Amino acid sequence: MRIDGAYAAAVLGVVALALSLAGCSGGSGGAGSADCVPNCNAPANFLTEDDVRRTIAQAVGEASARNARATIAVVDRVGNVLAVFRMTGARQTFDIVSGRGVEGGLDGLRDTLPTTAAAIAKAITGAYLSSSGNAFSTRTASQIVQQNFLPGESQAPSGPLYGVQFSQLSCSDVNRNAAHGTVGPKRSPLGLSADPGGLPLYKNGAVVGGIGVMADGTYGLDLVVTDRDEDLDELVAVAGAAGLAAPPDIRGDRITADGKTFRYVDSESLASDPARAVAFAALPGALEAVPGYVDAAVRAGVAFGTPASGYRAATGAFAALGAFTLVDAGNVERFPPREGTGPGALTAAEVGSILEEGLRVANRARAQIRRPLGSPAEVSVSVIDADGNVLGLVRTADAPVFGTDVAVQKARGALLFSRPDAFALLAGLPAAAYLVPAGASASIAAYATAFRDFVGEGGALDGRTAWATRAIGNLHRPTFPDGLAGAPPGPLSKGFDTWSPFNVGFQLDLVHNQLVKGALGDTSTGCAGRAAAGAPAGTPDAGLPIARNGIQIFPGGMPVYRAGALIGAVGVSGDGVDQDDMVALLGLANAAKAMGTGFGHAPAAMRADQLAPLGVRLRYAQCPQSPYNDSTQQGACAGI
Repeated sequence: MRIDGAYAAAVLGVVALALSLAGCSGGSGGAGSADCVPNCNAPANFLTEDDVRRTIAQAVGEASARNARATIAVVDRVGNVLAVFRMTGARQTFDIVSGRGVEGGLDGLRDTLPTTAAAIAKAITGAYLSSSGNAFSTRTASQIVQQNFLPGESQAPSGPLYGVQFSQLSCSDVNRNAAHGTVGPKRSPLGLSADPGGLPLYKNGAVVGGIGVMADGTYGLDLVVTDRDEDLDELVAVAGAAGLAAPPDIRGDRITADGKTFRYVDSESLASDPARAVAFAALPGALEAVPGYVDAAVRAGVAFGTPASGYRAATGAFAALGAFTLVDAGNVERFPPREGTGPGALTAAEVGSILEEGLRVANRARAQIRRPLGSPAEVSVSVIDADGNVLGLVRTADAPVFGTDVAVQKARGALLFSRPDAFALLAGLPAAAYLVPAGASASIAAYATAFRDFVGEGGALDGRTAWATRAIGNLHRPTFPDGLAGAPPGPLSKGFDTWSPFNVGFQLDLVHNQLVKGALGDTSTGCAGRAAAGAPAGTPDAGLPIARNGIQIFPGGMPVYRAGALIGAVGVSGDGVDQDDMVALLGLANAAKAMGTGFGHAPAAMRADQLAPLGVRLRYAQCPQSPYNDSTQQGACAGI
């Protein structure tokens, strides 16, 4: 492990900057964090009841001008649903259709799930993917979860956040529900959405919430990024966001990854004038109660960074790093560093060291998806034990909210596949029972068998191989190698003839049954391996506790070992995927060196990058070029 000589001075400089900005992402000369007044997490930055009413009235005005009937949801930054409004005549249910002409998983499900679930999911997506340094929409999400990045580009790898749509699930143990009061992050009834019509909302340059619209009856995605759509849902959302729109300089269309520019909205050509929206009381329709999410009322949001939001500035050693922590309704930390369970378990001190070192790397790292250029990475860092219990979770101040749940999903994915009993655990789970085609199902045990057969001896899922989420993701794409047209699917994926972002394979099928039940109103905790809707009374429904909020299949999750034995995992999420990998890789390595107590990465000989199924070597971790803002060092992860 190599650390350049300027490290100590650089950390002090970054800490001073983080403290001076009190939660901004840093830098000057552009919109976004530089526009936060007085700072990005100021108590004044929240949605008032009048803001919510005005947003809905503006959206209804645009829908009416287009002779459409919409369902509109508004949420705050941490996912509290502030109101859901259904226009008179709006559809009660919607269709999930990718446009690829396939059925299976969730794709092709029609007139089953409530439209309110789709509107809430879109609003949460706009809020959760955004920060004071980047504004992403559900159209942006569509671009980064498809089989190619850019969608449809020949011989291009999959979207960088492939699989993120199956996070923030209504069954998550990390995210909260309405019974927990205002503290977030809140769950989403459908996970994250890739259907245009969800946008973030901003005040003083700080993200304060999101709007989601469902008017056209179809929950899909944008398969073609070479044109400009006039999307009904998106235009209604654009009108609703007027006055609270994202600063232009931080919108997705000002941000690139792998040399490709993200999309934000395709059109802002409104048929109405939001400034002339009619009074809320005169709108054609009514507020709607959504059990588990909101009453038929309008309420104000909470200011991010205050205990009421579930996120606040950390204390102790983490405070010096500008970190935030999660708290419950009593302002008690939810995930302070604590000792794990089982032989050789991580101690609280070791957990704290991993989290601290991860934050130090993030504070130095050059962000991938933030404006202005040269901002530090903003991420969430998690540590779990060998049973999947969260031992610690911290974040930088302006990390996007989606990364809270995803960081734990990444850790749990790496843990699950690296466990000695992984094959047996998966073989014992119930099948995913699809609603379309009628009577179809997907065997979880069959995925484990296919994985073993495809990878060979190293894929036996018996603990001999250490699996990072990047390596798991290599085998969970509709082509292997990723993006190579005509290649076979990875063993965890559906073949491209039946694949879509609503029918990806193992990741969805692991949580499918509970995801459907959640969208229909079941808010119980525990996502993986649950019984199907309509299962006979007494059917086992304990699920798979190790993956209680599901798993993630893009980079940033790695197992942790002591003396060759698996004792936990680390997960990082919030910035570019290479940045996530770097924070996880170096954070764990630096903590292991600092503590000297025998924990650390898997021995190189047992890592998944020693395997080459079909002659193609898997990847374990990948760090970015020119990774730091304070140094010209390259190859920061070499030799780890």
